[in-house]
Amino acid sequence: MGTDAAGHVARSTVRPYSETLNVTRDGAAMRTFLRTADGVAIDSVYEPGCVVYDPGKAVYERADEGSPNGSGKENPDVSRRLAFVIAHGFTGDADRPHVRRVAQVFARYGAVVTFSFRGHGRSGGRSTVGDREVLDLAAAVAWARELGHTRVVTVGFSMGGSVVLRHAALDAGGVDAVVSVSAPARWFYRGTAPMRRLHWLVTRPSGRLVGRYGLRTRIHHRQWDPVPLSPVEAVPRIAPTPLLVVHGDQDAYFPLDHPRMLADAAGEHGELWVEHGMGHAENAAPEPLLRRIGDWAAARAG
Repeated sequence: MGTDAAGHVARSTVRPYSETLNVTRDGAAMRTFLRTADGVAIDSVYEPGCVVYDPGKAVYERADEGSPNGSGKENPDVSRRLAFVIAHGFTGDADRPHVRRVAQVFARYGAVVTFSFRGHGRSGGRSTVGDREVLDLAAAVAWARELGHTRVVTVGFSMGGSVVLRHAALDAGGVDAVVSVSAPARWFYRGTAPMRRLHWLVTRPSGRLVGRYGLRTRIHHRQWDPVPLSPVEAVPRIAPTPLLVVHGDQDAYFPLDHPRMLADAAGEHGELWVEHGMGHAENAAPEPLLRRIGDWAAARAG
């Protein structure tokens, strides 16, 4: 399930299945399946966003709220320029309400691509819990580029947070800013009760049955071979791409030594936000925080 010995990841192919493409590119949303470099079909959604831009103030706002200069009209050049690619957490998928909420907030700043990782939702394959998922993200990023976006920001939560770090560090990177929320710094962490439960879910046949039928997540039975680059090992390779690490001080999965390790590894090219009262991943991220992330991403990648 690992990458090759050099740690490189082949670029995924943007090959939508035409029979599932239910809308056109004329400003409407699109839903299709992308094929990864290793042949997995990834359920993906593209939303062009509803944003306006004031060149004097360099800010983005929703068109239905009126633009700062009073035009109330969308600037198609700006909305096409910036895209967010959202990588959800383990057991999530593109249709989960918390993923849709995140997408709705980021649509105020640019286009949004959401997708379901392999083994999740309607995507094919089986979850490798953060290893081969870099290929899924690579396919989504390539799709955003193919749709004409010259600036792409990846935003990942929990497992997705580790994936965006590794993706940016490997050959399949090619993004303009990276945001990692509630991510682990190192693999095989069992220091909290939720992580011990997760290890049971992933490593035991009975756990994988619970994952398949209780959590709609199909988990691969093979162990990692080789073990992929850890998030903390990946972070130094991301520079000079801007990096934001976000973590809640009430995260029940990963204590604060994880984001601090990531921030230390990032050095001057990374920022760390420790959010007071925040729990874990998408469910715990309040809208004001998501707006701050959107502001940060628009400033760094725009």
